[in-house]
Amino acid sequence: MPDGITSAASALRYWERRQEVAANNLANANTGGFKAERVFALLGGDDSVLPAGRTDWSEGTLSPSNNPLDIALRGRDFFVVDTPQGERFSRGGSWQVNAAGFLADANGHEVLGERGPIKVQGRDVTIDRTGRVAVDDVWVDRLRVETADADATLTHEAGVLFVPHASRRAVALDARDVRQRHLEGSNVQPISELVDMISIQRNYAFVQKGLSTLDDVRATIANQLAKPTG
Repeated sequence: MPDGITSAASALRYWERRQEVAANNLANANTGGFKAERVFALLGGDDSVLPAGRTDWSEGTLSPSNNPLDIALRGRDFFVVDTPQGERFSRGGSWQVNAAGFLADANGHEVLGERGPIKVQGRDVTIDRTGRVAVDDVWVDRLRVETADADATLTHEAGVLFVPHASRRAVALDARDVRQRHLEGSNVQPISELVDMISIQRNYAFVQKGLSTLDDVRATIANQLAKPTG
């Protein structure tokens, strides 16, 4: 059985992880398409507290835009971008045209279509609900829009990128809802996150105080009660 200090130490690690996630959520409160992370406690086999996490897939607010390269996506579906680490799912839709003439996300990762990176040299770029991309009324490609099983755990990387799950698959054309000239906001609620951070800090302080008290008790036992009498 774990002693009090071991249990307190595991609780501190749990609250530290809660703090890290809450801080990251707040830092991305204005990142378009960002999905907040949530942390909850699991009881380990030795009765220790283990932090576990999940992604909040609730949709951020969609706002209209005058930029034709602002693209939003409804539902739990994803665009696909090419990164140095390989293909990644993305919710971010504030795009640009890179120096080579290819469609890219805000971080420079090329957005992938069914034929590969999408070249969009021209004046007028239009994207319909199914992801069909046309430049000056000429169809050039269709965006890859993919999803994964509802119970699949997607590893959240920096910002709006996720590592694709083995269950990844293309979304049927009639099930897609791509919105040109729209941006999805972050689903982070700043006030709720701030309140959560205050609660986390208080709980961390309580556990820390308890740990200090336990340490003092152990010191008393070792230094005072074990002394010979007489």
